[in-house]
Amino acid sequence: MATALHHFIGGKKVAGQNGRFGDVYNPTTGEKAAVVPFATKAEVEACIANAQDAFAGWSTTSPMARARVMFKFKELVEKNMDQLALLVANEHGKVLSDAKGSVQRGLEVVEFACGIPHLLKGEYSDSVSQGIDVYSMRQALGVVAGITPFNFPAMVPMWMFAVGIAAGNCFVLKPSEKDPSCPLRLAELMIEAGAPPGVLNVINGDKVAVDGLLNDPRVQAISFVGSTPIAQYVYETAARNGKRVQAMGGAKNHMIVLPDADMNQAVDALIGAAYGSAGERCMAVSVAVAVGEKTADTLVEKLAPRVRALKVGPSTAKDSEMGPLVTKQHMDKVRGYVDLGIKEGAKLVVDGRGLKLQGYENGNFLGGCLFDGVKPEMRIYKEEIFGPVLSMVRAKDFDEAARLPSEHEFGNGVAIFTRDGDAAREFAQKVQVGMVGVNVPIPVPLSFHTFGGWKRSAFGDTNQHGPEGVRFYTKIKTVTARWPTGIRAGAEFNIPTLK
Repeated sequence: MATALHHFIGGKKVAGQNGRFGDVYNPTTGEKAAVVPFATKAEVEACIANAQDAFAGWSTTSPMARARVMFKFKELVEKNMDQLALLVANEHGKVLSDAKGSVQRGLEVVEFACGIPHLLKGEYSDSVSQGIDVYSMRQALGVVAGITPFNFPAMVPMWMFAVGIAAGNCFVLKPSEKDPSCPLRLAELMIEAGAPPGVLNVINGDKVAVDGLLNDPRVQAISFVGSTPIAQYVYETAARNGKRVQAMGGAKNHMIVLPDADMNQAVDALIGAAYGSAGERCMAVSVAVAVGEKTADTLVEKLAPRVRALKVGPSTAKDSEMGPLVTKQHMDKVRGYVDLGIKEGAKLVVDGRGLKLQGYENGNFLGGCLFDGVKPEMRIYKEEIFGPVLSMVRAKDFDEAARLPSEHEFGNGVAIFTRDGDAAREFAQKVQVGMVGVNVPIPVPLSFHTFGGWKRSAFGDTNQHGPEGVRFYTKIKTVTARWPTGIRAGAEFNIPTLK
């Protein structure tokens, strides 16, 4: 029997009221595992009201006390790591090792947020004029919201709410309806860590819930991760309503391989970065750009047997390297792109469409696919596939290879593999992409730096976590103060200036 899930509002599990539900599937078996309620506009408004009520008390709680809650939350996540990873594996399809890694990367932002007393420190200038001091402070916004994707149901929520809550805001999280169990469990752990009810709420649903958050005037800021069309919709709608917005969209991440690169290292990097998490990562490498025919031939020769040998299996099996895709519908979409690539004239070197696993015939499994001879005008090059499909593009020289990611409409991540420091430095400085890896295939910055792409991979001018995350979830206030000195200067009608 499918489990009945719930919302989490005011520190309590709240059942859906309107009878609209979505199905949650186990991607390994294809079986329905749970049903999740879809909130009405009224339920979203009630959730926001609960967060609004909690804000007055939480925002005036000292930063050190808020940090202690985050320290306790960190401890509880570590204690429940296996359970959280299993929830991710069972609803998303990541293999357990990858699921644990994603929880850990979210936890690193929690660790960063534990330093909030230092991160909120303002600036002070004494005696800027006769008897006048100026100082600044950072204060919480109020109710803020996060709308998170299916591919990282633990990591991305923690990227958002850890900094937002530590800074003194109250948070409403709208996770993906495809895998909501882990976010719900994280909210329970936040209460167990000592956060007051209403500080972290989870509202489940579809577009009705999203629009409720985008249009409610009590929500001060929206953070989003998902596809580019929805990111643009979220950005435009929320900004039109006067909210701060950071909306991360799609990607088409290139990995440039120069002739001097260590080819074995490059192949290892491509296998992990293209096929890990079944390619369902916004930072997955989906385009390999080989400079020179010899480089391309060597890469294809080394890659093909590795792709065929990928251990595709149940997400909870210890020897699985790649699990299923999140839903049957998404699997069919990815298969459709493979069909399209063949029609467009690309050479399908490795075809994973025929993969069948005994005992898991209803699972959402697709083997690794490898294309060669892909051209920039092809849709399989232009569009985000979000699956275990790697496209090889052959470039005649460094300049042509470097132009490809710079001219692509997406600009999330890019990597270059080379032993040439001059080439790597020039590439890193000039490429029009937000995150760059040098001999690092998935250049996701650590928590004390910031995550964010360029062009149509990101909308808004503030990145996720790190110092920019603190700035996003706070507003600055500047105070100019003068205390009576016993000397009256009289009325002044000009604008104050330095004296």
